[in-house]
Amino acid sequence: MQPEPIFGYPTIMRSLFAVVLLSVSVFAAVLNLGKPLTVKEPMSVQKLMAAKEQYLGKTVQVKGTVTDVCRRMGCWMELVESSTGVRVKIKVEDGVIVFPKDSVGKTAIAEGVFSKLEMTREEAVAQAQHEAEANKRKFDPATIKGPVTFYQIQGTGAVVTE
Repeated sequence: MQPEPIFGYPTIMRSLFAVVLLSVSVFAAVLNLGKPLTVKEPMSVQKLMAAKEQYLGKTVQVKGTVTDVCRRMGCWMELVESSTGVRVKIKVEDGVIVFPKDSVGKTAIAEGVFSKLEMTREEAVAQAQHEAEANKRKFDPATIKGPVTFYQIQGTGAVVTE
């Protein structure tokens, strides 16, 4: 005895169709950005930031939760390592990679060259003012007291997942 067809399809076909749809929805939750990742395993953000000078100029890969994204052009995102709270910014050339604004709260693996940026107070104020305007946030220049050193990853590729 064969199963009764529902909507013109036997029950086994509906089940197979459901499995295919579920598989597609799982894979659709992964967004590849920029170049493919080349480093085999991500390092912890804490390890990277604890040994900054050791990794300068080297290609690194980190994994974390996206806490912020550039609201104007998607040219940077910030990752936090949940277990430690340590953060790192991933910056890309404008338009080369666009980090989606809805990435906040999602997990991301990002790769690129670890770099150090040293700015005078005036440069740091101008940069912070620019970011505040781009992200529609308030900024008080008095919060920057002197020269500033930033460490960030010059991003080449990333994978964002649900």
